[in-house]
Amino acid sequence: MKFLRNILDKVKPNFEKGGKYEKLHPAYDAFETFAFVPNHTTPAKGSQIRDGVDLKRMMVTVIIAMLPCLLFGMWNVGYQHHLATGKAADMMSQLIIGAWAVIPVIIVSYAVGLGIEFYFAIRKGHSVNEGYLVSGMLIPLILPPTIPLWQVALCTALAVLIAKEVFGGTGMNILNVAMTARAILYFAYPVNMAGSSIWAYLGGEKTVEGYSGATALGIVAEGSTNLTKAKQAFDGQGVAILSKADDWSKTDLFSDWNMFMGWIPGSIGETSTLMCLIGAVILIFTGVGSWKIIVSAFAGTYLMALLMNALAVNAFMGLPAHYHIVMGGVAFGIVFMATDPVTASHTETGKWIYGFLIGAMTVLIRVFNPAYPEGIMLAVLLMNVFAPLIDFYVIDANKQRRKKRMKYVTT
Repeated sequence: MKFLRNILDKVKPNFEKGGKYEKLHPAYDAFETFAFVPNHTTPAKGSQIRDGVDLKRMMVTVIIAMLPCLLFGMWNVGYQHHLATGKAADMMSQLIIGAWAVIPVIIVSYAVGLGIEFYFAIRKGHSVNEGYLVSGMLIPLILPPTIPLWQVALCTALAVLIAKEVFGGTGMNILNVAMTARAILYFAYPVNMAGSSIWAYLGGEKTVEGYSGATALGIVAEGSTNLTKAKQAFDGQGVAILSKADDWSKTDLFSDWNMFMGWIPGSIGETSTLMCLIGAVILIFTGVGSWKIIVSAFAGTYLMALLMNALAVNAFMGLPAHYHIVMGGVAFGIVFMATDPVTASHTETGKWIYGFLIGAMTVLIRVFNPAYPEGIMLAVLLMNVFAPLIDFYVIDANKQRRKKRMKYVTT
């Protein structure tokens, strides 16, 4: 690290005021503060918060929390590939195949997103916003492994511009950038975001006869109008024959255990509930993520699912409550999207309400509109918009209670 420090110190005069590359100082500052803790000090006078953790270190903590999902996701892409082709392979081979599919998506996400961030920072003459360090990793993890790279670039650029830069950059946006990117692709190119042919990375082989790569959510949505068949399928052993393929014999593929562990088709980082929970522990332990939002969101999902069970008129409503937690991207969305400190509620009471409504809305969207089985995406974006309103009423309620107490004091 001393070698890197010497290089940065040597070229630093070129980027300072009056230097040859003065206009590129934001870019230099971004690299320097990412590699080393800034040497800025707080004023000697007055009350100041002194902490070695800055925004970049906080973002790095979130990335560390996502690593279990990333590594497992890469392995699962390789596992699904070999499952589709019927070829046996060891864990390392599966990981290599998965990395070959996933790493280019990550590279494109960071290259495009950070490129836009650097452009606006240099143009405006301010420091590069650190928020995209997390968004750049989140975007690939919520996309299928077969997504075309040009679509990754397109959704990343639009999400950064529409959901972030127009509001003033990191800390000012009202919508989660990664969820916005997924929503853009979901509505613009649905064929590449849903279906039975995109979840198994086949490395050039477009189809494999007799194999379906449909997700559990897709299968349930397809059979959502047949309640009798759905009840027979949801017998505690897993989602069975709800697709058109009556020869779908892998009834254990979508068992609750397999979905909890993540050995199923799905977006790169969302399949394993276990890996998401490991990430949740890291975020809560470090104080980066709100445990109130996480707990209330899971509670909202489960309780609303129980209510739907009592009113079941379609397959989704008859789905056992715990399946809603382990299916799709609920766990990933709750842990890494709902806890976004910028777009979430900021009041302590508001966090409970915000998280609970995300979980409840996720189930409602799933059961009443099978066209959008992955309800967590729309639920998070919807509650991002309502988060300021929730905080407003929480604060207003506190004010009203204080006013009532003041009446008793004055009398």
